[in-house]
Amino acid sequence: MTSRPCRAFPSLLVSSIIIIAAAPAAWAKSPVATGTGGAVATISEQASQSAMTILNQGGNAVDAAVAAAATLGVTDPFSCGIGGGGFMMIYLAKDKRVITIDHRETAPANFKPTIFQQDGKELDFEQAVASGMSVGVPGTVRGWHEALDRYGSMPLKKVLQPAVKVAAEGFRVNGNFSRLVASNEGKFKQFPATARLYLRDGKALPEGSLLRNPDLAKAYRELAAGGIKVFYEGKIARAIVDAVNQPGAGVRAGAMTMADLANYEARIRQPLRSTYRGYDIYGMPLPSSGGVAVAEALNILEGFDLKTMPREKVEHLYLEASRLAFADRNAYLADPEYVEAPVPGLMSKDYAARRRELINPQRAAARAEAGDPYPFQNDQSVPLRPANAKLLSESAHTTHLTVSDKEGNIVSYTFTIESWGGSGITVPGYGFLLNNEMTDFDFSGPHPNVPEAGKRPRSSMSPTLAFKDGKPAFSIGSPGGSTIITTVLQTIVNHVDLGMSMDQAVDAPRLSERNNAVTDIEPGFGGSDASKALEKYGQRWSPAPQEIGAANALLFNADGTVTAVSEGKRHGVGSALVQKKGH
Repeated sequence: MTSRPCRAFPSLLVSSIIIIAAAPAAWAKSPVATGTGGAVATISEQASQSAMTILNQGGNAVDAAVAAAATLGVTDPFSCGIGGGGFMMIYLAKDKRVITIDHRETAPANFKPTIFQQDGKELDFEQAVASGMSVGVPGTVRGWHEALDRYGSMPLKKVLQPAVKVAAEGFRVNGNFSRLVASNEGKFKQFPATARLYLRDGKALPEGSLLRNPDLAKAYRELAAGGIKVFYEGKIARAIVDAVNQPGAGVRAGAMTMADLANYEARIRQPLRSTYRGYDIYGMPLPSSGGVAVAEALNILEGFDLKTMPREKVEHLYLEASRLAFADRNAYLADPEYVEAPVPGLMSKDYAARRRELINPQRAAARAEAGDPYPFQNDQSVPLRPANAKLLSESAHTTHLTVSDKEGNIVSYTFTIESWGGSGITVPGYGFLLNNEMTDFDFSGPHPNVPEAGKRPRSSMSPTLAFKDGKPAFSIGSPGGSTIITTVLQTIVNHVDLGMSMDQAVDAPRLSERNNAVTDIEPGFGGSDASKALEKYGQRWSPAPQEIGAANALLFNADGTVTAVSEGKRHGVGSALVQKKGH
């Protein structure tokens, strides 16, 4: 579960290299920046600069978010791009309301609950990933269109220009990019268009290589000229269908049609609202499970006086609350157009009090069972109580960005192509990777999240906005598959309960408990004093530590300034920018 590279072009004109390397002094790369006006935090220096360019040209937060996202499709193509989908949360300052745009991928019309089975057995997960059948109908372009058409101030043509420039002129591959590609070499070798773009002599591009993607620049130019019809009904649509249905020798083909693309729709959904210690927390609704799970865990934690406790006990309780929330998340949540999930019950404070009783403040549980939230909502039906479900192998590779503008509008946006490098299939002639989002379904049932035609697989993406006294307080989000939920939750606890500054909250060691026998940790945590303190509570760690998430946040300060916060060490260090530096 890693990576993606790209191929360098040593003969590129020197002037192109200068353009990539030379950035205004005010845009020197830093993971933290405080100032006034607009602000942006992404994991990519070029993406943050693209957002700032649009803000400086008079664009709003929505315009800038799409510009940053398009650029991330160039610089972080293994984790996001127009071959995937996502969830965008927008705060409209003038109206003082929050809306969300669900542009999650959908299953093609040929899907049925047994599509990932053969002879009654589930297919091998990795083989399913690297296949045409793993590709869902991409939603990103439709999502960008809806965001700009409804809430933006600039046309798609204009906001794509910074990304076109980066794709055409190239950028320097960093060590993180090269490592991620190296971990995907086996998958990428199966697809010639992908290998040509991201491998050199079958190996990942070394750090420092210059990567250009003229085919992706072409795709963006065609989108700029022809709009979304090009992607969903025109040449790009045909190229996607051909790539999915004819992925190559020895690779399972999909059965996507032009009608699947033409029929794709984004959804404008109301956010979920919960409260936590005086904050109003807005989360993403289904088919993202993030909003529900974060709210349930915070509701459970709200019953403990965390501010009076030592850090190790706070972290123990955080892990146990997360365990309980994941037991419910795994059992009940799925696409709301196919399953009537008990969301009001799961988000009930009274239900959280009942779940809280199951936590031993001194001892970790081995595994939590799903609760029964139905009595805690006004539901006169007699719904099926699903059996507790195993945790899916949800890939941890996505990206999150957040932007605000001088008018006070805010965007918190998480989007993805699922695994590192998605399905591994690059659309020939257009330079973007296709998702493997269909492997987010449960491969067998009965279960709310089984595959069905037109259905959106359950997601963990958790773009989040917090308000206090009616004013924006902070935004937070992260990539990381199912660890997204725990990263967002732990960052909120770090900031609100442990009193960390937002950059400290983001940089703190991450612990991800998702109702497993062991908790996922990051390299360097095992054997530390903090680790030993938690082991006294019976907490146990995964034997294979991995970096968890790459969060980005905005903090809205009492003096009217905004602090943009990206990763200080993970994923090659992020990029935070503000329009005017604070004093």
